[in-house]
Amino acid sequence: MTRAVAYLRVSTDKQADHGVSLAAQRAKVEAYAGLYDLELVAIVEDAGGSAKSLQRDGLQRALAMLNAGEADALIVAKLDRLTRSTRDLGALLDGYFSQRFDLLSVGEQVDTRSAGGRLVLNVLMSVAQWEREAIGERTSTALQHKKGRGERVGAVPYGSQLCADGVHLEDHPGEQRVIAAVRELRCAGLSLRAIAAELGKRGFKTRKASRFAATQINRMLAA
Repeated sequence: MTRAVAYLRVSTDKQADHGVSLAAQRAKVEAYAGLYDLELVAIVEDAGGSAKSLQRDGLQRALAMLNAGEADALIVAKLDRLTRSTRDLGALLDGYFSQRFDLLSVGEQVDTRSAGGRLVLNVLMSVAQWEREAIGERTSTALQHKKGRGERVGAVPYGSQLCADGVHLEDHPGEQRVIAAVRELRCAGLSLRAIAAELGKRGFKTRKASRFAATQINRMLAA
């Protein structure tokens, strides 16, 4: 008989929702365990736990039980009780449920003890990986679009300053003079450290009023 630890979670604003409350989840996993011949060794709860992170007391306790050999499987009423993040789901699947332990979900009818359940798991892992890559591509495209329009992306780069609209960038005259001097000195054959030393001699300072380092010189030349 498979030993399973059940994991239940509600957020504070969802405790009374139909089918989501701790009582409703408990009833589902207990009925599922009885139907599929599972030994329910423990029911662990996270009451008011956000799904934004895996660092929840209840979830970590349930995972620790798996690692300690106290259970062979984790059962949830629905996968979104485990996590709403595709990245975190992928991490859990890779770290726990692809090889080491079984994952059972009542709502999605996932049971990795069977070939069909493992197929569903592989599909979930593929979807999670696709979603991570798609998010990365969308983010990269959006950032490149903003850069192309001269808009700020992250920290204001050296040599630029924010326009009055607080969105677009324009050249910072003083920093542009430093960059021009750096390029001139580099063309003259000076090393990065020698350029930094020469800037110091000329009285040029960083934004924090300190001397330039070779790494900062390198970033200016690479920009």
